[in-house]
Amino acid sequence: MLEWAASIGTFCLLLLWSCKRWLSARLQGSVEELEEGYRFVYKPSALANYLVQRCRTFHGFGRARWIWKTFPTLQTLVGLLGPVDKGVHFIREYLQMSDEGLVALDWAVKPGQPQRRRRASSNSTVPILIVVPNSYGKITRNTSKMCHLALTHGYQAVIFNRRSHNGCPLSTVKLQQYGDPNDLREVIQYIRHCQPSSRLFAAGEGTGSGLLLSYLGECGSSSYIAAACCISPLFRMQDWFEGGCPWLWKEILLLYQKMHLSRYTSALGQTINTDRLLGSRTLKELEEVLFCQTKALNSLTWDSYWERNDPLRDIDEVAVPVLCICSQDDPVRGGTQTTVPFELFETNPHFFLLLTQHGGHCGFIKEDLSSTMWSHSVLLDFFKSTVDFFTVEERLKTLSKRKGTISISGNRTPRCALSCRREQSCPHNIHEIYNWQRSYTR
Repeated sequence: MLEWAASIGTFCLLLLWSCKRWLSARLQGSVEELEEGYRFVYKPSALANYLVQRCRTFHGFGRARWIWKTFPTLQTLVGLLGPVDKGVHFIREYLQMSDEGLVALDWAVKPGQPQRRRRASSNSTVPILIVVPNSYGKITRNTSKMCHLALTHGYQAVIFNRRSHNGCPLSTVKLQQYGDPNDLREVIQYIRHCQPSSRLFAAGEGTGSGLLLSYLGECGSSSYIAAACCISPLFRMQDWFEGGCPWLWKEILLLYQKMHLSRYTSALGQTINTDRLLGSRTLKELEEVLFCQTKALNSLTWDSYWERNDPLRDIDEVAVPVLCICSQDDPVRGGTQTTVPFELFETNPHFFLLLTQHGGHCGFIKEDLSSTMWSHSVLLDFFKSTVDFFTVEERLKTLSKRKGTISISGNRTPRCALSCRREQSCPHNIHEIYNWQRSYTR
């Protein structure tokens, strides 16, 4: 009898817990079970409903019969260390920042095109995809394949290279902190100045997603970005540096970063202890030596460093749609329940989470090693659907305005004229701006 009572009690507790989870999802957010092993997490809104109906690629990865997709480490290694796509070449352009530092822009072109980039007309409306690669400066196979697919879909694709990354010269002793968006802000302003008529989209890969989220949070509605996508983002970076990174990937990333920074020891020796840098045994120690334990008088503590660089520090200020593509078996990020902020996607209408069962870290190989990455197809489909949704919204808004104008002009009364004058007396167009930016969150 006691065993039966314990079983019934356990069942009741599980039932109450399930009801609580269901009620919480109904009140705060929604989890769409696309197919077996896939979840689309979002706060219900007009845009979310539109994406569920129109983004067919959200369902495609589960139909792939490639047996190796169940091996996350293999997918990750192929994506990070595999050969770059031969169907795309890059033309480099250097930009000098306001503090005389240099960053590099690699514009993707098809093979056979001139090795010097022709400046697009300022009236060009070709959309531009700005790719923010991982924070370790390596242009991966995934990055090149993303640019190749963007070219075939009519985009201009450009990779943002941080200071000293991917062959970009280090002209100052300043390195870019993990979440410092100042250089990216100047780059986007430059691209916007050159092609003001083009829509700008942004994609972050792995640890590069942290910089993209920092930029979107700091700039808010002034980011010039129409929509953004983060592939395998790492959300809780301080915890990840303090021990969340698995041992194998920690050693690989630590060795790669030491090899990269060893070329600048003479220059960086002016501001940091290079012996301690090259002797670092963890990613946290290396990051601390670079940005906290410097020779400057106003050096930062570890906690204050992350107060300035946490990707989620200004997340409530993001004002554009952002899709995050994650896998449950990501070997770099760690366990899903402790590393993915589900409450963000359930309560913020600007953020959408597409969570898969398999895919690794920036893997998502769909069929074979030469095929298109599933995450890249989803990314472009998300951008197209978002633009289509806003186009429909603008048309409906324009039609409603016209109907209102016709109604007022055909049936004008003193009371109507008075209300019209009151409406025109508003000294700014803040209501129109607010509706244009936030109407999809209703």
